[in-house]
Amino acid sequence: MPSVPDLNLLQLTLTAAAVSLPTFGWVMLGLALRVLGWLQPRHVQAISKFAFNAALPVLLFISAAGVDFAALGGATYLLAGVLATLLTLCLSWLYARWRGFTRPVLGVFVQAGFRSNLAILGFALCHAAYGEQGLSLAALPVAVMTALYNALAVWVLQVTHGGSRSFLGLLYGLVRNPLLLGIGAGMLYAVSGIPLPGFTPVVSQLLSQGFLPLVLVSIGAAMRLSLLRSAGSVTWEAAGWRLLVGPTLGVLLALLLGVAPMQLGVLFLLLSSPVAAASFVMVVAARGDGTLASNMIVLTTLLSILTVTAGFALLVVLGLAAVPL
Repeated sequence: MPSVPDLNLLQLTLTAAAVSLPTFGWVMLGLALRVLGWLQPRHVQAISKFAFNAALPVLLFISAAGVDFAALGGATYLLAGVLATLLTLCLSWLYARWRGFTRPVLGVFVQAGFRSNLAILGFALCHAAYGEQGLSLAALPVAVMTALYNALAVWVLQVTHGGSRSFLGLLYGLVRNPLLLGIGAGMLYAVSGIPLPGFTPVVSQLLSQGFLPLVLVSIGAAMRLSLLRSAGSVTWEAAGWRLLVGPTLGVLLALLLGVAPMQLGVLFLLLSSPVAAASFVMVVAARGDGTLASNMIVLTTLLSILTVTAGFALLVVLGLAAVPL
């Protein structure tokens, strides 16, 4: 792996682009296929359902099962991610109150500010940057922070929209989440010390290089650019919090905690991902403004092509993040 002094600014920018552009390229391909009518909503639903219930849980299980928890050095990058999430929530809440947003708008805004699409886009970016090692490093924060995102989102929407979901209902929903089940089972397997079967690298490669791009295509096919016509200042401000403020807080906390360069790169890619698609589902379930939530997802997905590339390149130039493999 080349060191930072061996690469000039243009090379580092191209290296960062080689991480982000192929990943988001699949998303743009899905959008184009949907516009052309070659990818129908029923296809997207089928891909998404299989990915959520089978393919991604298996990939996350394999990645988590291969984690050497003894070598994680206290997982300070995970701590930085959790603290950044909580800090982003608190600061975005204060900002929304200062801006005078109504409580329902405040809830949608705050959820978009702290909740990234780390389980799909973030995971794909980590694989593009650091290969199987990136997947292994991403498995633990994806597990913990996915659960944290869901818990915080339920609380935020309940407070701002008057929802009635109980704490027990929240726990029940978390333990039934296939992604969390896959990661949890993988972590238990890793702790057991039992070696993975010999065919698991092949399965992981097929899913990460074959099926994961198909999931990214389905995300693009589900996007509706026409929604951006109704995007107001709230949507743009939420994009700023999701793509700029949140990742910056995560990087600063990681530096304060002395996180290693590769772990910092993984953390940035997870935190800098656009708004999670699941946020729309939760807003609609809370009888909130689904159009506003959709606008935030579409806008941050488009803008993240630039912000992820520029941010990752800057971190590598400064020697803070490891150079991609």
